[in-house]
Amino acid sequence: MSQTGPLAGLRVVEFASIGPGPHCAMLLSDLGAEVLRIGRPGGSGWPNPIVDRGRAMLELDIRTPADRDRALDALDRADVLIEGLRPGVMERLGLGPDVVLARNPRLVYGRMTGWGQDGPLARAAGHDINYIALTGALAAIGRSGETAQPPLNLVGDFGGGSMYLAFGIMAALFERNASGKGQVVDAAIVDGVSHMMSFFAGLLPGGRISLDRSQNLLGGAAPFYRCYTCADDREIAIGPIEPQFYETLLRIIEAPGDMLKAQARIADWPAQADALAAIFCQRTCAEWCALLEGTDACFAPVLELSEAIAHPHMAARQTYVESDGLLQAAPAPRFSRTPGTIQPAADAAAMLARWDEAALKM
Repeated sequence: MSQTGPLAGLRVVEFASIGPGPHCAMLLSDLGAEVLRIGRPGGSGWPNPIVDRGRAMLELDIRTPADRDRALDALDRADVLIEGLRPGVMERLGLGPDVVLARNPRLVYGRMTGWGQDGPLARAAGHDINYIALTGALAAIGRSGETAQPPLNLVGDFGGGSMYLAFGIMAALFERNASGKGQVVDAAIVDGVSHMMSFFAGLLPGGRISLDRSQNLLGGAAPFYRCYTCADDREIAIGPIEPQFYETLLRIIEAPGDMLKAQARIADWPAQADALAAIFCQRTCAEWCALLEGTDACFAPVLELSEAIAHPHMAARQTYVESDGLLQAAPAPRFSRTPGTIQPAADAAAMLARWDEAALKM
């Protein structure tokens, strides 16, 4: 199989899990890595034809000595391991870092959890909503006077989870070039989300932003950074934070001119929001798109996923491509010389044979 992408030649063993682990493996596969997924017979219960793309699948019962040895043999040839099990599980299975790195010292051992490998909560069950709740992120999301609103599982599982795991793996591989040694990457969602919250933590002391939901500039409290309902009950999103962009919006929609002067006055935000709501409900979403899309008003329609795929901007950039009969997100980010591609499903036996052949040449 001919590989393309900046990670061509990288060999990854992924132990099947759900959420951020598979998403990280998809990122690596899209950019050219060969990914061998080891899953238990019967699967994980969360099959996903898009996130699971570009792998070779190998069913093993790693609780048995024979299948555990087969997994270890694959890891002897691999550059990266990805696992998303509770702390201690891989050790009990005889596949912990001490065992695996003793056999293959160059391996980067990527561990994906919510709470981390240690700490009082390390072995407790949890999901995205719990992890972002503990970091302070969830408390800032939602309307004033209402309970916090979970932002899907984008912030925890993928923002603070798979993206940080992928970055950690890449950093460890870079360091391996100098030391010749692999290491363990402990990627915890609570750590990643806390790291992402640095933007807000840095602005809070100087009063540049508030995380109080009634005053949160980026949380929907500001009249110029929120969604509004149109005449056809569709929604639009505006975000002209900078005065020059807010002026553009107000001019195009023919809003009262004195609204610009009151932009920074938090006490005036409710009245401004009411005024904008009264304006936006007078036209349909399509009419507002015709007026505002492509201007400096910082505007976009609120689209459902099926609509986003067909939007002219997304279509022009080929953000979605067809693969295996499905429209799915193209590999990201993009590279000028070594573009990624959605890899076809691979044969596990053939992949392991290539790894063995490469090992013999070393």
